[in-house]
Amino acid sequence: MCEELDHEALLRQSIDESAKAKAAGVHPFASILVGPDSKVLMTQHNAYMPDHDMTGHAERVLMTRASTTLPMELLKECTIYTSAEPCAMCAGAIYWTGLKRVVYGLSESKLKTITGNHPENPTLDLPCRTVFAAGQRQVEVIGPMLEDEAAAIHEGVWG
Repeated sequence: MCEELDHEALLRQSIDESAKAKAAGVHPFASILVGPDSKVLMTQHNAYMPDHDMTGHAERVLMTRASTTLPMELLKECTIYTSAEPCAMCAGAIYWTGLKRVVYGLSESKLKTITGNHPENPTLDLPCRTVFAAGQRQVEVIGPMLEDEAAAIHEGVWG
């Protein structure tokens, strides 16, 4: 059940994946999809490279993969753990996929101060809670959490 999920440990897995993405030369963002039994179902790094896909955010790509391969009955009990707060596009993908919960590390507002006006990440400072509040069903949001750990991965990337 959801009360048994160890949010810190699972979020750290996502942050660790973002460090792996950075080490691979990819934008340092990553997400994991976790079932109600705490099993990691899918992992996704940012997919901007190699094609310079500006919509290749880890959360959006993960939601496409999940919604096309997993049953809705399972998805509505799943949680996405993501190294940074989902942008408006990604929050929409999470909403449409039907997930129950989002747990994120770095807030969009803090990310914006880190990236500035970088052309590869023109951050939308729009809280995912605002996007979800416009919907017809509730999506639980936990975050920011472990924000300093999540922010540290971005050191030296956007300068």
